[in-house]
Amino acid sequence: MSRKAFFVVLFVVLLSGCRKPSTPAANGSTTAQATFPIRGKVVSTDAAHVTLEGEAVPGFMDAMTMPYKLKDPIVATELHPGDRITATILADKDGSDFSNIRLDNVVIISQARPDYKPAVQYHVPKAGDVVPDFQMRNQSDRTIHLAQFQGKVLLLTFIYTRCPLADFCVRMSRNFAEVDKLLAADPALYKQTHLLSISFDPAYDTPKVLRSYGGAYTGQYTREKFLHWDFAAPTEKELPALTQYFDVGVTPGDNKTLTHSLSTVLVGKDGKIVAWYPDNEWKPADVVSQMKQAAGV
Repeated sequence: MSRKAFFVVLFVVLLSGCRKPSTPAANGSTTAQATFPIRGKVVSTDAAHVTLEGEAVPGFMDAMTMPYKLKDPIVATELHPGDRITATILADKDGSDFSNIRLDNVVIISQARPDYKPAVQYHVPKAGDVVPDFQMRNQSDRTIHLAQFQGKVLLLTFIYTRCPLADFCVRMSRNFAEVDKLLAADPALYKQTHLLSISFDPAYDTPKVLRSYGGAYTGQYTREKFLHWDFAAPTEKELPALTQYFDVGVTPGDNKTLTHSLSTVLVGKDGKIVAWYPDNEWKPADVVSQMKQAAGV
């Protein structure tokens, strides 16, 4: 059996293992859509599929190599064996059953061969790395820079305010809102920490837009003073260096959306990375515990 035929057979077996026989819902309910982030290495492609050596996807599947249908088949022309990607698994969900599994929001985070090596390389954040002093404009239309937070433990993440995916920017902002509340319950820890949400859509996410967005997530709306949590965006010129350093892949999508990967980073008081969370599986309580340890409280 050829390698390609083997993966097709494997795909059918895996799908049957993910699904149980289903019957029409008595209440006439419609099938919901589930989304899961995935990272992995491209093994092969054809006109409409990519075979991916994928990492484990909590709540969906263990690490394994299998083919995926591409929501947008033209993406296959941009993928090559050995490329590392992030993507979103889309699946129709009916109870505990999954069907119609496909990949969307594919972002190449590193390419495999010199002949299609990108002009820039993404930096993968590691504990101990010194964070550059990037500058940006915050929700109050003031210039802030990362070095000003030295002496505090900084938790930063990347979002854009028009993001339509509940498991991406929305989840990051909700997680940060929960982190903010947990930190506020410990005044000593609260004083030694700061939160920063960075937009990679500076053309749309102006200070005014970021102020409105941030106030909604803190729950203070127009009363919010943003003393502990900033929302900011770099200039268009500075954006590539910032996203490349923190391993955030961003490409234009349909209807003014942006296809992107996730990146949340914990920075210590000395301006060095303590931890990196490259997906949406981190829990606010766990991160607060790490922040407390980093703060020495």
